[in-house]
Order: sequence, then C-alpha cells, then structure tokens
Amino acid sequence: MGVRGSAPPSGTGVRLLPRPPAVVAPGAVHLPGWLLPAEQRRLAEDCNRWSDAAGGFRCPRMPNGTSMSVGIACLGWHWYPYRYSRTVDDGDGRLVPPFPGELGELARRVVAEAARLEPAILVGLEGGVDAYDPDVALVNRYLPGSRMGLHADREEPSPAPVVSLSLGAAARFRFGNAERRGPPYTDVVLESGDAFVFGGPARRSFHGVPRLLGPAASDGLLDEAIVPAGVRLNVTVRQTGLS
Repeated sequence: MGVRGSAPPSGTGVRLLPRPPAVVAPGAVHLPGWLLPAEQRRLAEDCNRWSDAAGGFRCPRMPNGTSMSVGIACLGWHWYPYRYSRTVDDGDGRLVPPFPGELGELARRVVAEAARLEPAILVGLEGGVDAYDPDVALVNRYLPGSRMGLHADREEPSPAPVVSLSLGAAARFRFGNAERRGPPYTDVVLESGDAFVFGGPARRSFHGVPRLLGPAASDGLLDEAIVPAGVRLNVTVRQTGLS
C-alpha cells in the first residue's frame, strides 16, 4: 500500500502541522492520510460506479418523517432507519449490489494497522483481524450543508470494528461515548484519504458529522469530475453478523 502519512495541503508541498495517527478514545483510532493519492482517486471512481449500480444516492426518510441530508448508496445489505434488507425496501425494491471483495480487503488492512496502535478495537471479535469479514458498505455523499446527527451503529449483532474512509471535502467528525448522545465527545478533522476505525469498547459509541469544513474537494488530489468541490464521500464498512 505504500508509505502512509498525511498528504500536504494543496500548493504547499509540505504540511506545517503533521497529523500523526491517534487513539481518539479506547477502541477508536484516527489514521490521517491512510489512502495514498492514487488510491483516493481509484476509490472515488469506484464510489461513483457503485452508487450507479445501487440506483443512485438516496436520502433515507427517518421515522419522524424528515429526510436525512446525506445521500446513501448501499452495497451488500441495504440500510434504512433502522434495519437491513437485501432489497431496497424504501425505494424501488431492487436487489442490493454485492459487497466488493476488494473493499473488504482494503478495510481489513485498515483494521490491522489500527489494531497495532490500539489493540482494544478487536475486543469481542474472536479470532482477531483474521476473523474480520465485512459484508456491507454505506457510501455516504455529503453536499454543501449536509450533516449527520449523533447516532450509534447498533443494527449489527457483530462486535467487529467499523471502518470509515473519507474522500473529498474535509469534515468535522464528532466522536462521543456509548452511554448517551451528549458530552463527553471529541471533535476530529477528517480530510481526504483519512481512515477512522472504532471497535471494542467504542463500537456502539455515538458519532456524527456536525459540518463540512471547506469548499476544497481534496487538497487538489481528486478531479472535480470525480468528486466535485465541496462534496465529501465517506465509505463506511461494517460486518453485520446477519445471515
């Protein structure tokens, strides 16, 4: 996969403030710049292809009748509040596109690297990294003004860690605790190419994206024909434990 690290901001050549990997909370790890520029471009192209196969990005309707501001395309399983199905039950009923094996392998490498920094992310997963077998991905599209409220991923019986990969516009990511939506929480800036992993004691923690942080698509790394300026793509990979 090459040498990992933070990509420099556009036009500077060097990053004045390096962003080292960090344990944000017990069981939660931020890996800045984990995807190299070529990998970001390839994954962004894949996201566009996957969303087309899924019938485009849909903004799920919440139980209270409001619609999410984030568009979602699903692979492997279709998620909508708050359940999974093999067909797009809240849309046109089509079969969900299969989960890509290459995305599972990419997520497995992220988990392995994060576990070296914070072994607690594997707590509860018998067999460790070798047993990590993701089967669903949510490709989330954030347009300018989109946000994601604090929520916990609790529809999956599996305790396996969640992997998040960011492309495009930077975002403020809020990572909280497993007891309630309120404080304490930590705000982390996620830039294009960053990975974030949470599992073990952090697996059911509340998290969200209060806001995007700027119009730049990706520090100049992504063609605007792939990810337009101001748009963020987030690929969330999970192991459901569903049969």
